[in-house]
Amino acid sequence: MLTPPELFKCLSDETRARATLLIAEHGELCVCELMCALDDSQPKISRHLALLRSAGLLLDRRQGQWVYYRLNPQLPAWAAEVLKLTLQANADWLASDTSRLCNMDGRPVRTCC
Repeated sequence: MLTPPELFKCLSDETRARATLLIAEHGELCVCELMCALDDSQPKISRHLALLRSAGLLLDRRQGQWVYYRLNPQLPAWAAEVLKLTLQANADWLASDTSRLCNMDGRPVRTCC
C-alpha cells in the first residue's frame, strides 16, 4: 500500500513529478513521448519511470516496440486525488512540456490490444 511519504518522495524529483502529471493528463505515454515532452534522454526518463513503477505509482504495458506507462488504477483514492488536484492547479507549470508533446513528430499510434 502506497504511503504519503512514498508518494511525496516519488514526486519530489522534478522529472518524476512532470512525467507523472503528464501521464495523468494523457492517460498513458511511452518513453519516447516523455523524452520529447521533458526534453531529456532515454536513460534518465527510463530510470525515473522504473522508480515510479517499483513504488506502485505506474503500470506499464508493451505494444510492439513501445512500452506505455499509465497511473496504477489501484492507487489509493487520496493519492489519485492529490495527483488530480496537482494537475489541475499546475497547467502553466506543464505548459511547455505539453506543447512539446503535442507537437511531437512521429508520435506512436495506440491501438486496442
